[in-house]
Amino acid sequence: MNIIVCVKQVPDTNEVKIDPVKGTLIREGVPSILNPDDANALEEALKIKDKDPSTKITVLTMGPNQAITMLKECLAMGADDAILLSDRAFAGADTWATSNTLAAAIRKIGNYDIIFAGRQAIDGDTAQVGPQIAERLHIPQVTYVQAFELKGDEIIVQRQLEDGYELISVKAPVLLTAVKELNEPRYMTIAGIMGAYEKGTTIWTLNDLDVSEAEVGLKASPTQVFRSFTPAPKGKGKMLTGTPSEMVKELFSELKQKHLI
Repeated sequence: MNIIVCVKQVPDTNEVKIDPVKGTLIREGVPSILNPDDANALEEALKIKDKDPSTKITVLTMGPNQAITMLKECLAMGADDAILLSDRAFAGADTWATSNTLAAAIRKIGNYDIIFAGRQAIDGDTAQVGPQIAERLHIPQVTYVQAFELKGDEIIVQRQLEDGYELISVKAPVLLTAVKELNEPRYMTIAGIMGAYEKGTTIWTLNDLDVSEAEVGLKASPTQVFRSFTPAPKGKGKMLTGTPSEMVKELFSELKQKHLI
């Protein structure tokens, strides 16, 4: 079985701050990590490989050269090959242009059975790239996968819903997006880390893909971000004191003054 896992290097959003003047993310000194949902996607591919060692796993990402570090982590966890799409022409891409670039790379890789991706990236939270890739490749997709099982040539998945789940049967080739409930990602091993630096990373530019410059990057992005900002802090809450009946009276008085009741 051949599996492609789409991954993304993202800033650790627990530490990201916004420049109050420029309205842009302050990335200096902020560590970059493997997107959490993508780690779940990779783990599910690795679980398949654990059962069938003949399985080949290729991790694919688009970004600057610093993303090689993240790809090395994926190799250290157990992936077989890593491909980085890096070109100035890819810069400024929204989800539409990003999915077009990734789909072009997947066509070049070819001969795949399953494409895994995370549900969404924590730096954008759009959950659009995975489904858009499937549409461009004209293959079925199942999003929000919380459980996965192979039965012969049949793939049985549970698709997470707000109040339960859907049980879906699908056949390869297919694209699946993972949620955190799917599994617990494994850690890198010492042997895996040593092997990752022996494998190397393949880098593809625009010239390596069957796609034009007008179909990638900022030129192909219909989405435009005009401004990013931090919401103004709310005023302090007021603490009520006294007996329960006194606090209730004061609460009603405050609500009436604010014309809430």
